[in-house]
Amino acid sequence: MPKSLRSPRHQRFLDQLISLRKARGLTQTQVAEKLGRPQSFVAKYEGGERRLDVIEFLDVTAVLDADPCEILLSLRT
Repeated sequence: MPKSLRSPRHQRFLDQLISLRKARGLTQTQVAEKLGRPQSFVAKYEGGERRLDVIEFLDVTAVLDADPCEILLSLRT
């Protein structure tokens, strides 16, 4: 199994999170504040410099008012 970081599927995942954030009219700073994290946390996962673990992913989707299952299903293929 090839590494997933920086793979096309990983980039699609990041693109979805970025698009959702922008569609909600939120900045990286606003998302970070809602998560209780620094803005660099959001910048790093959106830029592919760090991965989100499952719990972090669920927290991010809650802030973005998005269904995590829909995001994951879109990445199956």
